[in-house]
Formats: sequence, structure tokens, C-alpha cells
Amino acid sequence: MLDKVVIANRGEIALRIYRACRELGIKTVAVHSDADRDLMHVRLADESVCIGPAQSALSYLNAPAIISAAELTDAMAIHPGYGFLSENADFAERVESSGFIFIGPRAETIRVMGDKISAISAMKKAGVPCVPGSDGPLGDDPEENLRLAKEIGYPVIIKAAGGGGGRGMRVVHAEGALLNSIALTRGEAEAAFNNGTLYMEKFLETPRHVEFQVLADTHGNAIHLGERDCSMQRRHQKVVEEAPAPGISEEQRNRMGERCAEACRQIGYRGAGTFEFLYENDEFYFIEMNTRVQVEHPVTEMVTGIDIVKQQLRIAAGEELSYKQQDVRIRGHAVECRLNAEDAETFMPSPGTISLFHSPGGPGVRVDTHVYNGYRVPPYYDSMIGKLITYADDRRAALRRMDGALSEIVLEGIKTNIVLHHDIVNDAAFQAGGTDIHYLEKKLGL
Repeated sequence: MLDKVVIANRGEIALRIYRACRELGIKTVAVHSDADRDLMHVRLADESVCIGPAQSALSYLNAPAIISAAELTDAMAIHPGYGFLSENADFAERVESSGFIFIGPRAETIRVMGDKISAISAMKKAGVPCVPGSDGPLGDDPEENLRLAKEIGYPVIIKAAGGGGGRGMRVVHAEGALLNSIALTRGEAEAAFNNGTLYMEKFLETPRHVEFQVLADTHGNAIHLGERDCSMQRRHQKVVEEAPAPGISEEQRNRMGERCAEACRQIGYRGAGTFEFLYENDEFYFIEMNTRVQVEHPVTEMVTGIDIVKQQLRIAAGEELSYKQQDVRIRGHAVECRLNAEDAETFMPSPGTISLFHSPGGPGVRVDTHVYNGYRVPPYYDSMIGKLITYADDRRAALRRMDGALSEIVLEGIKTNIVLHHDIVNDAAFQAGGTDIHYLEKKLGL
């Protein structure tokens, strides 16, 4: 087992990694910015190292500072969590070339899956269904691009190969807007990702977002842990997630899950990962793979009983997977609400000091958060301050439990989106299950 791990992240995921390490007897090093000296995991870790000022570019995105902290503390491995450098292939490569273990996939795997065009190509070879599209990058020939779009069928969506998080994409409904849309998206992609490569896909109008969690070790073993539904989104950002996905049959789960596991074996994947699909008319279409632990991993943990972060640590230590596919059982239902420090109506961030915090409890209630009474939410980072997860024997009971937990939570001193979550879990269409990825925005009038 690893003896000491650097936690190269902040907030609730850093505390989550700390807890998994502690349970496995692994010592921890918390790296933090000047603004994060009072984070809970910094207080609890065996050692802590300040790696720079508040700005992410000078701290959590500062690869040399993180690697230096590992050297200074004689750590063995670095866990990147999610966000920041977690899917940065250059960082993963530098970590391992410096003699440390990167708790995640190999750098070359991150590169392949980080480029949407190469990822789609790899998935097609592995037999994973993909959205009909350009089957490669868009060139500069206007006539060829017009022909491609006509062949795919409008509406189409133009996407940046290096994009993510809902950025670098534009929907085109008619031929007259295509060429201008390509030019605009290319310019945005070059500015945002330093990569102007684009591709084109059929735009599915009412899809759901369904994703499969996978685990793979360095011995050729790979399994899936079932699926999650993450369709409740605002501007391509997930708001509520659940597992299993409503309306997905066991046969569909097993068929698509095994395809994802087989894809992991073919590309030599290592660690935890997520295959994201658009699901429409009973068909799955691959859109991307996230080569890290996901924000929404707790719902999968709740319905399978498998600790995904511990599995990441064990895989990084070179162990074989602790589970075979036949050991994985999906039981009950889990729902997760992302708690953000933001105005529920304007969605503007709301940093400040938490004057009063009371966590909900009871059977089947889990709270993943780093906040506490007197904690100051800084203005420099993502507004998510925690996740509220409920579990029950069935979906209806899990939603009722979530409604009760949202009523019980007390979070004063800042604005939060708790009222929005109350509205969502009591929404008749959401309670019925199967809402598409556009539902929340339509509900909010966006």
C-alpha cells in the first residue's frame, strides 16, 4: 500500500480523499493556497504545505510547486481529485517522471481521451456507440463542411476537440448559419483551449445524460459499477445526479457497462473513469470519457457499497481490483444535490463567512462538505461547497428523504441554492423520472 499521498486539491473532494487515505492507513500531505489555510483537510492531514497565493494559476495549477511539495515531504503518490490538474496529461507525465505515482490513468491515456476526436475514434474501435458525426476534424473547405452537415442532418452541433464543461460548442439549425458558426467556434476554441480543432455531430434534441462508472487495474481487469443519470443540468453543468438511472433496464445496463469495461481493457485504462453518453429513444451515444473521479461518485458508492476513492488508491498501489463483475450489485436508489454558494435566482457566486451550519442526518443521509461554522467561503474558486446525498430502497423514498434533508439543513451567512433543490425534488416531471438535459433550463426560463 502507498505510505504517503499528496492531496493536490481543495474543498470537499480533498477531505474525501483524506478520509479514504486515513481508513487505509496512508499518511497525507495537504497542499493549499494562502486562502485555504483553514480548510478542514489541511487541519487534519499529517502534513501541510502552502504552494502559493489564492489564484489557482499560482497554486492548484502550479505543477512544479505540487511536485516540490511531494519531494519535500517524501510522499509516494499524488491524488489530483477532480478539476484543476486532474485531467492534465502533462502534469501526470511530470509526476511520474519525477518518481511519484499519479493516482489516475497514464498520461497517454489522458491525452487520447482528452481529445474528443481521438476519444470517439478509440470508442468506435472498442464497439462503443457514438453520435453520428464527421468522424474526424473539420477542415477548411466550406463546401465539404456543408456536405457533411447535410449528410448528418440538421440540427448539428459544432464542438471543440479540446473543449469541456459546456464550453466550445454551438448548435446549428440551418445551412445558412453553418459556416459562420464554425468560424466563431474555432475562434473561441483557440482562445479558450489553445486548440482550434473542431468536429461536427448530430444534435440530439431531447436526450438524457447517462454515464457509466468504471474501475480498471494494471493487471488487465476492468469492471463497471452501473450508471448514473445526470440530466438535471444548467448550462451544461450538473445540478442533481442519481443512480441508477430511471428507466434503464438491467439488460441495457449490463450490455453498455460491459462495452465500457471492454473499452478500458482495449485502451489499457488504469484507475477510476466515467463514460458519458447521451441517451435518446433507447439508444446510447458516447460523448466523452472523464479520466478521474467524478463529483457525483457518491451515488454510485451508495448503491454498490464500493468505495471508489479507496479503489483508486489500491489500483495506484498496483493491487488487483477487489471486485469481479459478478460481485457488483445495484441495490436501492441514491440522489445527490450539489450545494453551491450562489444566489438561487441569479446564480451569482456568494462568497462570505458561514455564520451557522447544521448538517442534516438520519438513516440514508450523507453530507460531503468541508464547511463548518465560521468557515469563510473564498471568492477565488468554484462555488460548490458540498454535496447532499440520500439513499433509500427505491427512488420515491430517496427523493422524500432528500426533501426532508434539504428542509433540515441550516446554512446561514451566505446565499445558497438549497431553495432550487427543494423545487427540483418536488417537481412532478422530475419525480416521474426521465427528464432530458434541457428540462431544468426550460423550467427556469433560461
